[in-house]
Amino acid sequence: MGTDMTLRSAFAAALMLVTALPVQAQLKVFACEPEWAALVQELVPDAQLTTATSHLQDPHYIEARPSLIAAVRRADIAVCTGASLEAGWLPMLLERASNPDIQSGRPGLFFAADHAQLHAPHDHVDRSMGDVHPEGNPHVHLSPDQLPEIARALARQLGDVDPEAAAAIQGRYIRWRGDWNRLRSEWRDRAEAIEGQSVVVQHSNYLYLLRWLGVDVAADLEPKPGLPPSASHLSGLLAEPGLADASAILVASYQDPQPAEWLAEQTGLPVIVVPGTVTGDASTETLGGLIGEIIGQLESVRSGATHGSL
Repeated sequence: MGTDMTLRSAFAAALMLVTALPVQAQLKVFACEPEWAALVQELVPDAQLTTATSHLQDPHYIEARPSLIAAVRRADIAVCTGASLEAGWLPMLLERASNPDIQSGRPGLFFAADHAQLHAPHDHVDRSMGDVHPEGNPHVHLSPDQLPEIARALARQLGDVDPEAAAAIQGRYIRWRGDWNRLRSEWRDRAEAIEGQSVVVQHSNYLYLLRWLGVDVAADLEPKPGLPPSASHLSGLLAEPGLADASAILVASYQDPQPAEWLAEQTGLPVIVVPGTVTGDASTETLGGLIGEIIGQLESVRSGATHGSL
């Protein structure tokens, strides 16, 4: 009986010790776009995440709502695209939030574009060119070869913000990198069936992935980057020489479908509507799943062109 009392006393003392230990706070992350929220979740599964945008929104144009300002104020780190993608709203959020840890040059502010080689940079940009980013195309989350470097840099910076979790974050990155390499090899094999295909696009959302797959761009529904398709521009596309070789019209789920549908009626081309970023659906909740889904849609078009059905 004395032994039982001793054991119960020891257990009670241990329980009191455990409950007295400070609970490690969750890492609070503000993600400008869903793709970076998804990547953070791969590296820090228990992070407390706030995402400013969704796959149904154009990330160029977001209102700096009070709830987002409050989320930035509480955050330990903000993870964004950069390359001027959020230039219309992120600076206002940072200013109003007044979070000293999330400022330019601080570990609490991460820009994915700083760790990538962007396509199509411009030495000179003015309003006549449309919504052009001087740094280059910012939609680098769909670049299979560049995302691992972005993920590596993000893992390092998350570890800087949360040193106690740095080793665990690095371990998850290594596992993620192995999975990504396996997926990338599968995508390369699948790309052989669609290489040489061409599509009509709207904006530059998918250009990194299309180039990697060997899929050409026949035409752009936008007269200039960021400008909505006009009737005159759409009519002029019918005379584009490359349109005859196009196999589909590829648009993002947040974009107005009417211009694509009009061109489809004139040409008979199928319209592919895919998310521009990750979603809450199981098939596209990760960047790997999203890229696989886009490739699958392009494969379906090639199959439809061959067999007469989409």
